[in-house]
Amino acid sequence: MAEVNHKTIVRRYRPEEAEAIALLFRNTVRNVNAGDYSPEQVGAWAAGAGDRDVWRQRLLRTRPFVALREGSVVGFAELLPDGQIDCFYVHHDQLRRGIGRALMRRLESEARRRQLDFLTADVSLTARPFFEKAGFRVVRVCRVSVRGVELENLRMVRSLRKEGRTRSAGSGQNTDRREGKSYVTRL
Repeated sequence: MAEVNHKTIVRRYRPEEAEAIALLFRNTVRNVNAGDYSPEQVGAWAAGAGDRDVWRQRLLRTRPFVALREGSVVGFAELLPDGQIDCFYVHHDQLRRGIGRALMRRLESEARRRQLDFLTADVSLTARPFFEKAGFRVVRVCRVSVRGVELENLRMVRSLRKEGRTRSAGSGQNTDRREGKSYVTRL
């Protein structure tokens, strides 16, 4: 089922969109993340979409949600079975137009359908404000190696539990069971 939001349609990925998604990924990293990361870091990160066959296989495996405007891919987001948001990108020329919010609402809806308690994400420094506005909180600063280049990102978590089902984070009890887990970051 597709979700529509002010000319933005969010639906599941189709194989013919692989090239457009890889290009969106590469250009967004190069244009948006360059303000928070060095040219060497951006180059290593953006190279992740370089192998077309690997990228196509990844998209077939993760079945991301794709945001479209006027028939063009303007964003995508991957939600893994355990609630990990593995990729979340909006076209660099389409920022602050509701596309990220539409994608996040679709991910939240899917996570609730799966009866997940949490969403987690390894978020770039650039994306931190967006994820905080979406209700995520930082639980850890991470250093990851991408093609031999070290980058810093943030492990962020958002509870999807209804009020009253658990004690609040301010109650002194850790309600995030995932904080103690060791994570592998995929960029």
